[in-house]
Parts: sequence; structure tokens; C-alpha cells
Amino acid sequence: MSNIPSLNLSNFLSSNNELKRDFVKKTGKAFQEIGFLSLKGHFLSKNSSENLYNQIKKFFDLPKNIKNKYEFDGVKGQRGYTSFGKEHAKGKKEGDLKEFWHFGQYFEKDQINFNYPKNIIIDEIPEFNTIGLETYKALEKTGLYVLRAIALFLNLEENHFDTYVVDGNSILRAIHYPPIKEEPKKAVRAAAHGDINLITLLMGAHGKGLQVKNNQGEWIDAIAEKDEIVINVGDMLSRYTNNKLKSTIHRVVNPPKKYWNKSRYSIPFFLHPKGSMNLNVLENCIDTNNPKKYKDITAHDFLTNRLVDIGVMKKS
Repeated sequence: MSNIPSLNLSNFLSSNNELKRDFVKKTGKAFQEIGFLSLKGHFLSKNSSENLYNQIKKFFDLPKNIKNKYEFDGVKGQRGYTSFGKEHAKGKKEGDLKEFWHFGQYFEKDQINFNYPKNIIIDEIPEFNTIGLETYKALEKTGLYVLRAIALFLNLEENHFDTYVVDGNSILRAIHYPPIKEEPKKAVRAAAHGDINLITLLMGAHGKGLQVKNNQGEWIDAIAEKDEIVINVGDMLSRYTNNKLKSTIHRVVNPPKKYWNKSRYSIPFFLHPKGSMNLNVLENCIDTNNPKKYKDITAHDFLTNRLVDIGVMKKS
């Protein structure tokens, strides 16, 4: 496999049951074998995608003192700006060569039943806030339908995940990998890691940089077409399915030296459930050949533990 499988969400949304079953089968196969796929037919428009890229470039081009106004320790890195080099992969000391911004869940009414931080509003670039909301909702909707296909593959009710992820603790991350000015000392743009959440939907995997580790231990390039987003399984879903679905280790490597003077931008949407979701292993993913591999834990506690591991939250 030189690249990741490509599917079209319109087949799942079709009234043709054969197309829908084929999408479910191929989605499950991709997530079992490599943990990644690229997807056409999603709900994110080309215009929205281009607009968001334009806006995040404007933000990351702002002077450092202005960006620092939007970095708050009180929100544990879940909203607003996180400065260059602060986050690192689990088990690594070197900070990744990136800075990023987090948009979180949006509520039309008061957040009475949710303990989520409020989104941070940028004064200097008003459109940044608007397009962030638009993109968040489009990717959240896409992710919900992908999870419905996963539920059917796992022989669950199609809407099994709906109650967990609607109003869930999902995050849209806008990442800037700045130009590399000197030989990095052991650091890369994003060190090898697995994602924390249920699934990740990634914009901006159209050129080389993102690499996925396959079952043979080889690093392969994950490159999507212009109209595709890349989707991968996170550790929460892998745990929930007793590793039936594969949370694949991936990384963003530094480019060849001749391209060091260029920035890279990437926008992943980390689809999280509500913190109250129990990630207890599904009974139908346990048998004599695959005994239960994980202790019971809530999504909130699992997330908290991992945020401490990657350096964006301190132990309480």
C-alpha cells in the first residue's frame, strides 16, 4: 500500500443500500488495516476551506505580542493560542516545531450542562472567528456520519455514537509549522504519536509531510487529493473496540532542507465525545482470542491523563 484508501461519503448517504453497505465494509477494512482513509463527498465546501486557510495565515502572521494575548493557562490549552514548541508527543521531551489555535464546541444557548471553556474571540481578525465556526460545524457533521458507518461495521445501532458526540468536547486545531531556521536538535514538526480522540478529520494533507506507520512498521506518505480530507482512528475508539480498529502512529516530518524557508499549515478536527462517555471495551469486541485489554475509564479522565502526558496540562 503506497497510500491510504480513498472513499466517498456520498455512497453512505445514498438511498442505494448496496453502495451504503460497500462504504461501511471499506471503512471498517481501512480502519482495521491501516487506521487511515481519505474522504470525498464531505460537508466542507472548497470555499470554506480556502477561507479558513487565508484567515489562519493572517493570524499566525500577527506579531508575537498580539498572539500571546490569546494564550491562557486557565483553559489548559483547549481554547485559543498555544505558542511555538510548547506541545510534545507522549514520551518525548523535545517540543514539536509548531504553534496552533483551538476552536471548541459552540452552543447557541448557555453552557449550563457542559463544563467547556468558552471560545476565544480574536479582535484583530473578525472573520477568523466566523469561518472557524462554519468549518467546525461542517467537520463535526462529516464525522458523525463516519461514526455511523463505523457503528454499523461493529454491528451496533447506526446511531450508537450520536448521543456521545452531539455537543461533544471536539476541537478544531489550526496549526502553523513555521520556516525552519537552523538544524533541529531531535525535534520534528510533529513527532510520532497516536491521537487521543475517537476520530480525527484532517484538512491540509495534500502534500508530503504526513506519514503513517503501516502494519509492517514502514512509514508511508498519507497524501489526499485536493477535494479530500484524511480521517484516522484515535486512541479512544481503538480502546473502545479493544484494538479492533487501529489507532495508527503517525508523524509530520521536516521537509528537505531546500524547503525549510516555507511554512506549512494543517487543520485537524479532533472529534471527542462528551466527557461522561464510558470508554469501557465493547462486549462484542471481546472473545477468547481477544480478551479485554483495557481497564474501564471515562472519556474525561482519559483525556485529562493524556493532556498531562503531552505537556499542555499540569498534574493537579
